[in-house]
Amino acid sequence: MDTITIIGLIAGALTTIAYIPQAIKVWKTKETHDLSIVWLIILAVGELIWIVYGALINSLPVIATNIGSAFLALFILAYKAKYK
Repeated sequence: MDTITIIGLIAGALTTIAYIPQAIKVWKTKETHDLSIVWLIILAVGELIWIVYGALINSLPVIATNIGSAFLALFILAYKAKYK
C-alpha cells in the first residue's frame, strides 16, 4: 500500500470515528430532537454519492471510509425517525 492510500485511510478513519460518540449517545439516550433531519439526510446522501465516486475512481480510502460514515449517519437517521 502506498503512502497516499495510507494517508487517505487515516484521514477517512478519523472523520468516520468522529461520528461514533454521537451514535453512542443517540443509542443510549434515544434523544435525537437536537439533530436536524435535513442535515442527516443530506449527509447520508452525500456519503452514498462519495461511495459511488470512490468506486468509479477505484479509491479504497474513499469507498471504505464513506461506507463507515454512511452506516453511522443512517444509524443516527434511523433513530431520529424512530424517536421523533
